[in-house]
Amino acid sequence: MHPPAEPPLLRFDSVSVVSGSGVALLADVSAAVVSGAITVVAGPSGAGKSTLLRLGDRLDIPSSGRVLFEGTDIAGIDPRRLRRSVGMVFQRPVLFAGSVEDNLRVADPEASQARMSFGLEQVGLDASMLGRAGDDLSGGEAQRVCIARTLLTEPKVLLMDEPTSSLDPVNRRSIEALARQFADRGLGVMWVSHDHVQVSRLADHLIVLCEGRRVSDLAAEAYLTEAGEQGSQP
Repeated sequence: MHPPAEPPLLRFDSVSVVSGSGVALLADVSAAVVSGAITVVAGPSGAGKSTLLRLGDRLDIPSSGRVLFEGTDIAGIDPRRLRRSVGMVFQRPVLFAGSVEDNLRVADPEASQARMSFGLEQVGLDASMLGRAGDDLSGGEAQRVCIARTLLTEPKVLLMDEPTSSLDPVNRRSIEALARQFADRGLGVMWVSHDHVQVSRLADHLIVLCEGRRVSDLAAEAYLTEAGEQGSQP
C-alpha cells in the first residue's frame, strides 16, 4: 500500500450512520479516495462497506461527520450535479427498458453516436451493441454497459459496490482490468469487496471495516498480507 496523496478527491471525515432502529452501521469512520488509484473497502458481510460507499454520492446521509468532494461538503452540492462527478456502479447491473443506446442516453441525452460508441469501446464493447436490447445482454455485457453509462458523465470518482460478485471468473477479471485502466487514467476508484484474493489484486490503498468501524492500519496490512497469501495458493 502507498500513503494517500493530498488532497483527496473524496474524503469521509469521521462519518457515522445510525439506522432508524438505532443500530450503528458506521461509527466515526475517516477515509479518503485519491486520483489515479484504487481504494478498496474490505471486511466481512455487514461491516458497513456498502453504507460507506453510498455516502459518497448521497444515496445515504451521515448521522454525523462530513463527506467532502474536492474539499466541499457534499451536503451543499446538488445531488444530480454531484453524481455526474461521483459515479456509482452497483453490485448487479441495472438497465432500463429499451436499447443500449437508450440506456446510455439516460446519462447524456445529447450524446452523439460517436461519443456513445467511444464509451462502449472504453469498456471493451463494440459500437454495434448500441442497437441491442438491454434485456438481451449477458451479465458481463450488462455490467459493462452500466459502467459505460456512468463514464458518459465524465466522473472524477467511480464508486463500485462489489461489481463482479455475480460474474464468472473471466468477466470478473475483465471488470477488474477496466478499473485499473480507469485509475491509470487519473480517476479515483473506490471498490467494495469481501473477496480476500480480489483485494490482493486490486488494492493500492485499503480500508478495512469491522462492525462499522475502521480497523487500524496495522490490522489492515495484516488483512492485505493474508489476502496475498491466499491469492498465491494454487
